[in-house]
Amino acid sequence: MPAPAPVYSEFLRLYPPFDRFEAEALAFLDLHLKAARFVAGNVLVSPNLGEPQSLFILARGQVLATEAGIDGVAGITLSVGECFPIGALTGRRPPANSYTALTDLEMLQLPAAKFHQLMKISPAFTRYCSGYLAGLVTQSRQQLQARYAQQASAQQSLNTPLHTLIKRAPISVTSATPIQRAVEIMGEHKTGSVIVVNGDGAPIGVLTQSDVVQRIVLGRVPLERPINEVMSHDPMTLPETASAYEAMFAMASRGVRHLLLVDDAGRLTGVISEHNLFALQRVGLGQVRRAIESADTTDALRQSLREVQQSVFNMLAQGIGAEQLTQFISTLNDAVTERVLQLNLLQHPLDDIQWSWLAFGSEGREEQTLATDQDNGIVFLPPPDRDPNTDPNPEPARARLLAFAQAVNADLDRCGFPLCKGNIMAGNPEWCLTLDEWKTRFSNWIRNPHPEALLNATIFFDFRPLHGQRELAKRMHEHLFEQSTENSAFQRMLAQNALSVAPPLGMIRDFVTETDEDGKAFIDLKKFGARLFVDGARLLALAHGTNAASTIKRLRRTAKQTGGVGDEVEAMIDAFNFIQLLRLRHQHLEAGQGRPGDNRIYVEPLNQLDRRILKEAFRQARKLQQRLKLNYQL
Repeated sequence: MPAPAPVYSEFLRLYPPFDRFEAEALAFLDLHLKAARFVAGNVLVSPNLGEPQSLFILARGQVLATEAGIDGVAGITLSVGECFPIGALTGRRPPANSYTALTDLEMLQLPAAKFHQLMKISPAFTRYCSGYLAGLVTQSRQQLQARYAQQASAQQSLNTPLHTLIKRAPISVTSATPIQRAVEIMGEHKTGSVIVVNGDGAPIGVLTQSDVVQRIVLGRVPLERPINEVMSHDPMTLPETASAYEAMFAMASRGVRHLLLVDDAGRLTGVISEHNLFALQRVGLGQVRRAIESADTTDALRQSLREVQQSVFNMLAQGIGAEQLTQFISTLNDAVTERVLQLNLLQHPLDDIQWSWLAFGSEGREEQTLATDQDNGIVFLPPPDRDPNTDPNPEPARARLLAFAQAVNADLDRCGFPLCKGNIMAGNPEWCLTLDEWKTRFSNWIRNPHPEALLNATIFFDFRPLHGQRELAKRMHEHLFEQSTENSAFQRMLAQNALSVAPPLGMIRDFVTETDEDGKAFIDLKKFGARLFVDGARLLALAHGTNAASTIKRLRRTAKQTGGVGDEVEAMIDAFNFIQLLRLRHQHLEAGQGRPGDNRIYVEPLNQLDRRILKEAFRQARKLQQRLKLNYQL
């Protein structure tokens, strides 16, 4: 009687992606997997060996993966439960990496033909292979969501489609409807507004009760006039399939209370109010925005920032991604800064000066996490001298702007944005400059890229205007790209600076770590994680003149250009987002224990899935750095 086939599925269930496999797929693996042993030093897969003949799953021991053609770069270690080479088998091509036994191994092998058969019968495996890193990141977010879900059980999902929240059909009129009839319709339906649609049913305007008072009654407009003369034009719309999060973010960023929903053809299908969304959140995002806008003290603004942190927790609990979270944090932090500026302008009027408040660094990229300090500056134009033959003197205007900026910096500190330790703040005369002075600084840093200039480039070349004359920031960007896109020597030095920090991948252990005062191993995910993507994306943007603020937009917009990252862009974005998500999760936990947030991720508590994704994220960072090496022959 033949011996029963070994059951490998019980072992595989402990490791992703096999823990998500269908019963049929696990039974298929039990039937077709074969055990094999290899001694240390054996090369299992290599570009020199051609297209791989098997999928390898590591059951015991360690495998060293090294990227072909990269000299002087240590490989990374694969641990039990990991499998390879997914990309080569999926694409039916030779692998990009070599895989060598570091120790004696026990492996499970699946023949290539059975690998492709498994993809046909297992949707879970197909998803894993087609989006290796994206699938793991999604799984990690689901784990995080489940961990927080119990605490947020009273709240509906922010992923709820908006069309499910529509309570009644929208009340609409045409542009020719008399004002009096429109007001009567509002009364008949007990609604605070009517939507104006064109002949195709697409919204083109809106009239609210406050419009009736401000524009019609106080403006003494005859009631027989058509509504299109007094309506608000181009109302904000969202697709009816958009999520509640997208609506909340739009309301928070635009400061509005209503959004119009449209179908695929652009026709009006409903109206979503902040009241509809309030039930989804203990802290309404629009409510936070209005609290910020109406605050008249720094204490009130500080309380609003606490509510922002609570909102971030709610979003973590609902599985919202890192890109949306950091953008949301940056948007409401912008609103706090804007309010502080407005309050201080009452004491320091600057109406006679053309100026703009600039955000640098992570705020300039709209990538703020919960642990952030101030990085800001001012650009201005000196008022013209009375004598047309004399150059304008910037000093009187600078003195007034500095007094204003120092008050703003102090208030932002009281609100919860600590003063910058490097004094990169608008209240420092070094960073309160005329447009010509900023241009000169940029030119000098690019033409003479000494170490301090390169450091300045990594801070000040990520900027955007938050208040004032935004045209001044646009002119700064134009000058920056004029200088940087043609200066290959500067780009090369910036590339060397970007490569000065390597991904913390270990040869024997998973990661290269630091230790804290208690001897616990950690990784600084800002310095050794996010920075690697930020620096690489910034260089690509400067080289191509791409005026995109965020790291993700920079990677996407330059991906297909010469020297871009090509088809690997989405994997790199997934990697960056995962690192950002780990930072946010850690900072939230720190805040919950009354400690200031930092970027230290302790390795020991990480679960197996997060360790694997973090390792893959660092691999993607190394691929980005390798692209820079190839571009600049470093």
